[in-house]
Amino acid sequence: MSELDDVLKLFDPISLKEMDRVKLLNRVDTKYVFDISTLIKILPEISKHYFVLEIDGKRTNSYQTLYYDTKNFDSYTQHQNGKLNRTKIRFRKYIESNLNYLEIKFKNNKERTIKNRIKIADIESNLSSKSIDFINEYSFLKAEELVAALWNSFTRITLTHKTINERLTIDLNLAFKNNISQEETAIPHIVIAELKQGKANVGSDFVKIIKEQHVRPMGMSKYCIGTALLNKQLKSNNFKERILKINKLKYA
Repeated sequence: MSELDDVLKLFDPISLKEMDRVKLLNRVDTKYVFDISTLIKILPEISKHYFVLEIDGKRTNSYQTLYYDTKNFDSYTQHQNGKLNRTKIRFRKYIESNLNYLEIKFKNNKERTIKNRIKIADIESNLSSKSIDFINEYSFLKAEELVAALWNSFTRITLTHKTINERLTIDLNLAFKNNISQEETAIPHIVIAELKQGKANVGSDFVKIIKEQHVRPMGMSKYCIGTALLNKQLKSNNFKERILKINKLKYA
């Protein structure tokens, strides 16, 4: 990680408060999956275009997530079947900033992601009445049918473009734990970069630079991949390409 820390020193910093101007709760998301060596290669090139989020002197930040789903994995199955107008429900802990949110992400049939969230005291393994009310207001899935399904932890670098309304998150050190079976797995060799824009802009500085590395967009839901890896009984045909990509990068 020391090499990554050194490269991140090339970026000008931005604070959490300053970054509030680029919340992008209604947005277009585009994901890219590649290896750590590619990340180290491109960061110096994009450093002049983006600020890096810095919290208490740190430019990499730790996240912990607990996803909720029905006992029949309805949220997972909607994604596996390619259904749009689908929902994901999660609790997320932003460890360095000591913030906790209940977040509901809705992907509509126009490929836009709409996120609603509320602050909560901590991640909830059992839903509070406040969380139940929020879920029932903003989700097609009913709170009383939900169970805590999957834990996910990762390290994130957050970049904000200096001149346009665009944010780039870069996630690494991904690990998963099945909340029911307690089985665990990790995919620390991959990077998931997610470009968040008010509207799709293929002229983005990041898009131009990552294209030069022959990396193309690829959907990669952390919840769905973790669930597929830890629940072999579930149908996962729609995620085979992603799983093959993960395995290919491991031995690249």
